[in-house]
Amino acid sequence: MAVENLMRYELVDGVAVLTMQRPPVNAVNHALVDAIHAAFRAADADPSVRAIVLTSAFDRAFSGGMDLEVMKDADGLKLRTFLDKFYMGTLDLQYRLSKPTIAAVNGPARGAGVTLAVTCDMIVMAEEADLGYPEINVGLIPAIHFVHLPLQIGRHKAFELLFTGEPLPAREAAALGLINHAVPGASLMPRALDLARTMAGKAPTVMRLGRASYLRANDLDYRRNIENQIETMCNIMATDDAKEGIRAFMEKRKPHW
Repeated sequence: MAVENLMRYELVDGVAVLTMQRPPVNAVNHALVDAIHAAFRAADADPSVRAIVLTSAFDRAFSGGMDLEVMKDADGLKLRTFLDKFYMGTLDLQYRLSKPTIAAVNGPARGAGVTLAVTCDMIVMAEEADLGYPEINVGLIPAIHFVHLPLQIGRHKAFELLFTGEPLPAREAAALGLINHAVPGASLMPRALDLARTMAGKAPTVMRLGRASYLRANDLDYRRNIENQIETMCNIMATDDAKEGIRAFMEKRKPHW
């Protein structure tokens, strides 16, 4: 599928709605990352856009996470190139945007799909959806989330989620402060658009300068810590456990650790 077909771009009352549409579950690969980045850049460059919403075309998933086909056969350099593009590229892009961003999570988000949501400024989720970090179940770790999750919900709850792989329902995520709002599925896009329109109605220059100041104030060593986690992920991918976990997942069997 061509890059331009992986994202749908719509303009609604000054809000750019960016819809991922890589079937069946928006698994993150090179092409989808390129399409997401291109859509955000287009929205940022469009003077008629005042806010941006990221969502999915599929109710069954906001994003199922990393496409393991990318991970399965990649050597160290290829893997690092992909992880740098996805994690650092997405973070740096969000850091440089001049407009507020909202993730409208309409279905389950896993691993890299959670990354796409949490790099946005705000998150609205359907009550029927959940977040999860299942990497531990295939011999990997969601190392990127080691950076932000403990800061948002505390060390102990974060450890539980990251090392059990159990999903976190939307309402509990809202109660923990991990997301902004959990709403019925039918109300998700209206709520996200209402929030985006509220942002779009603010003075654009003040929004641009204020958002940049907010991100600088809260960045601290965040992106440097993400780079450290990419190093950890590359090291883990070279282990026999990780290779067996991915093989077992692809072959739909239990891993033999």
